[in-house]
Amino acid sequence: MTITYCYGGGLYVNITNRCSNNCEFCIRKLADSVGDVGSLWLSREPSREEIIRDILTHDLSCYSEVVFCGYGEPTERLDDLLWVSAELKRTGPHVVRVNTNGQASLIAGYDTAPRFSKLVDRLSISLNAPNADEYYSLCKPAFGLEAYQSVLDFITKVKNYVPDVVLSVVAGTTDAGECREVAKKLGLRLRVR
Repeated sequence: MTITYCYGGGLYVNITNRCSNNCEFCIRKLADSVGDVGSLWLSREPSREEIIRDILTHDLSCYSEVVFCGYGEPTERLDDLLWVSAELKRTGPHVVRVNTNGQASLIAGYDTAPRFSKLVDRLSISLNAPNADEYYSLCKPAFGLEAYQSVLDFITKVKNYVPDVVLSVVAGTTDAGECREVAKKLGLRLRVR
């Protein structure tokens, strides 16, 4: 079972295969892994203790950041993610990033933005589309059309708690120019990946 893997200078942490989206362009539909790591499909979700133990087997000084990103939406396990981040922060000044679909508050059923404070240094939020209809068509969120507005609300709130927030879209799936305008209105930059 692959919990941690190295990719692009970061140590990536794979904690769940659950996701509230079923995106048309998701890499999970094309391959079982990223880069040269083994399968990222988990036979079961690792406990928070297993996750922190696995992270700490690595020399963290060799990585630019620890990134919660695997074959699922990490905020599906928000309590565990934040617990692991807090434990990690106790061991040193490690940079923690979360790659997310921005639906943490929808998943949890309450405003989760304040919980990221001091535990997450960077958030990469998949905007994926410039409007609700296109988002619904591309991402097929379990929460329906309301998911897009919830993502925008989460972005607006969480940028007050996390020092570095960037939005992203997948090249060729949507109009990046229109998404850049949405990001600009939110006061954030857009990365085309």
